[in-house]
Order: sequence, then C-alpha cells, then structure tokens
Amino acid sequence: MTEEKNSRPSSVSPGRPGSTLFPTNPLGEMHEGIATGRDVEWEPLVDFRRMDVSENTIHGAVAWAHGNEIIHSFGGNVLIYGRSMMKPLMMKPFAKVLEDELTWEQKAISCSSHNGDTEHVAAAQSILTESEWGLMQCPLDVPLIQFGRQVRRPRRWFHTCSGEHAALLKGMRKMGMSRAGYTLPSTPWFPLFLDVLREYMNNPDWKPKRVAKDGCGLPTVSNTVDELAVMFAGLVSKKDDDWIWEAMNKNPDLIGGFNRLDSTCLKAGNGKLIAKEGADGLLGLSIEHPDWPKGLGIVIKIAHGWNSQATWYVARAVLGVLGIELRNPYPLHRQKAFIVPGIVPEIYQEKLEKVVTWDEWDPDQDRFNLDWNEYSAAMTRKDPFSNEGI
Repeated sequence: MTEEKNSRPSSVSPGRPGSTLFPTNPLGEMHEGIATGRDVEWEPLVDFRRMDVSENTIHGAVAWAHGNEIIHSFGGNVLIYGRSMMKPLMMKPFAKVLEDELTWEQKAISCSSHNGDTEHVAAAQSILTESEWGLMQCPLDVPLIQFGRQVRRPRRWFHTCSGEHAALLKGMRKMGMSRAGYTLPSTPWFPLFLDVLREYMNNPDWKPKRVAKDGCGLPTVSNTVDELAVMFAGLVSKKDDDWIWEAMNKNPDLIGGFNRLDSTCLKAGNGKLIAKEGADGLLGLSIEHPDWPKGLGIVIKIAHGWNSQATWYVARAVLGVLGIELRNPYPLHRQKAFIVPGIVPEIYQEKLEKVVTWDEWDPDQDRFNLDWNEYSAAMTRKDPFSNEGI
C-alpha cells in the first residue's frame, strides 16, 4: 500500500492539471523587476514597547506625493497590489453614467469595504433590482465585524465588496456592456480602469507588471507605493470632477463601518480628505491642505499585512502633523506605541513629537508600582518581619 501511495503522482507533478501555473520552487522563483518581500528594505514604522523594551516592531513603507512629485519616501518603493484601496479609482469609469442613477448612500457603498452591517447590506442590495441579484459574484461571506446576533450562514451581500460589485453591474448595464464574466480581466470595464490609472499617474505608457485575482474575485493590478501615492494626490486635484469625494464624505460610516480606520479618518477630516483601506496592510489618504496646493497623497503599507491598530498609530501621526486630529485606537495591552520619525518629511519632525500615542486616561499598565530591586531585597532580608514592630 505504501509503495502504491508513493508512486501516485502529486496533483502538481509535471503534466498534471495546473502544473504549468503552480510554483515550482518553495523558495520562490525570481522575476526581473519584481522584488520579493525578502529583497525589500522595509523600515520600522512603529514599535510596541513593554516597560521601555520593544516587544513588537511593525515594518512597512510610506510614500508622500504632492501632485506628480514624490516629496517623501520611507521603506522603499515597494511593488504591491492596490487591492480595495483602489475603489475610489475603480469607480471613475462609471462616475458619469451613475451620477443620476444612485443615491448618496448607494454612491458611498460602491466605494466601500464595509463591515456587513444591516445598513451596508441594504444599501448594496438597493443598487440592483432583485432580479439582478443573481448576477453578483462576490464570494460567500459573513459580516467582517459582527455585533449582537452572530451571523453564521455566509451570503454574498455580507462580503465587504458587495457594494462595489453591485455598482459595477449597474454601471455596465448603463454603458451597454455585457455583464457575463464581469470579474475577469477580459471584461470591457477593465481597460477603462487601466486608462484611469494611467491618467492619474500621468503616464500614458504604463502597464502593470502583474494582474492578479483580488479576494472578491475582481482583478487587482500591481503598482509601486510611490505610484499609488501619486494617484491618491490626483484624487484631490480632480475631486470636483465627479461625486466620489463628496459621497465618501457624506456617508463615512458606509465606507468601512464602526471603528474602522478609513471611516474614522473621513470623519476627522471634515470634508478635507478621503481615506480608503486596502487588504493586507494598506491605507490611502487624499488630503486637501494649504501647504500642498496640487493635492497631497499619502499611502501607508504594513509589511506583514493587515494590522489596523499599527496602521492607525501611523495614520494618527501623519494626519496630526497636518493639523488633523485623529483619535487614538483602543490602547495596547500592557504596551505603548512609539512612532518612528521617518514616516513624515523632515519639515514635520517637530510637530510629530507632539502627537502622542496614548491618552491621559490610559492606565500605565506596563509597569510595576514598586521598584523590583527594592521589593526583592525587602523580601529576602534575614528577618523579613523586622519592620513590623514588636
């Protein structure tokens, strides 16, 4: 039996289905122009310390763009996928045809990566007629963050990208496009999206090095962190061209949801910014600021992937030096966060020192109330009861 099992070919052996696409080396193949995570010179962005000792150090990359110019880059110009951070740009090809077709709530949910709350699902479902719901090909999922009654049976509408999918289908119908296979790169909307990226990068000859399948099944393209920052700066300068900026600011809680970083950033910005999270550690910020009249785009990428608390600390520091007060996240457990100065340009270093990462009411839980040396010495005296009197 053992001999028969050993002779049976693996599903990825040469000549087997999928063998031409499957990786051939567990160390990873090398491709020209595509650095692996081992090759990138990530920089520390924030560290979590317990009584002055760094227990966790979160690495990543940050890029600041003013118009088409990169004004600050920290952690390397890493090639990554934009993932859901690109939704404000992905809706651009449909902005004109959907302008009079969607309510402000429907417009906001089309740019969202929502929690799957009742209001999120209702807004997404309302974009399509019930007879069209079967066209929507979001993966089955449960709500991202659940409250009260726990939902255990997956539904497509609970998926964080259901609003985007519904809006794509609505826009394609209005533009006379075939909606069959709308999640594939061969779909007619995808070249229009690439044209938007070229326009916002001011690079008409740009082509992505890779196009992959995102978590929701739609195509996601590879860009460098610098390219992403330039595009987010473009969202500021072109904010009055369509409804996307206004829709995200009118309904910030539909963009993410309760205690989500992008929703909280939107509310802190009071109409002066849009923020969008992306899977595996991405946050894009488009900021209208008098110091940067051509539009300021900032992209934060966490090297190890999704870490909303670490990203929150970095975002609070970045926005804080620009005069936008973002609240601290929920405090760490017996640790404190400390920001690395390199996340902001040198001109903001002095302001960065005033953006503290803890609040006055937070207990100082990483410390003992007594000096351990004195306490230990007292416990090991020859007569430990000598200080109690006769």
